[in-house]
Amino acid sequence: MGVITAFLASGPVRKALGLLLAAQTIALFLLNLRRAGERAGRLVERLQTSEKTHDVQRQMLDAASRRPADRDALVERLRDGRF
Repeated sequence: MGVITAFLASGPVRKALGLLLAAQTIALFLLNLRRAGERAGRLVERLQTSEKTHDVQRQMLDAASRRPADRDALVERLRDGRF
């Protein structure tokens, strides 16, 4: 164990280990940024899909609110040419 400890304690090896640790930290940070970006992209896509769905539902509700109340009202609208 004494040889390994002495080897790791030497100046150039410590410097190399420090650079390796810094490179690994930067790589992990960049991977985390990439993952966060992917997650944000998926959330934006889900939000857009949800907005489209709500827009279609609003259009359907609007159309349903303007429908004829009964068969007689439908016939009247067809005679007036408003359908």
